[in-house]
Amino acid sequence: MNDHPGRRPEPRCPVRPGEPCTLCHPGASGPQDCGLVYLVMSDPQLREAVRVGARAS
Repeated sequence: MNDHPGRRPEPRCPVRPGEPCTLCHPGASGPQDCGLVYLVMSDPQLREAVRVGARAS
């Protein structure tokens, strides 16, 4: 059920868990086409570091 009709969902940043996407990468329209998100999520060590960091906070 949509509690806020007409309100678009706010994309979340996978690199900064819990924070909204701020479109910090030029040309990005959200996490789905962000170069930084792609680089971090395609590197197993960086992806694990983000996961561990999110759990610690």
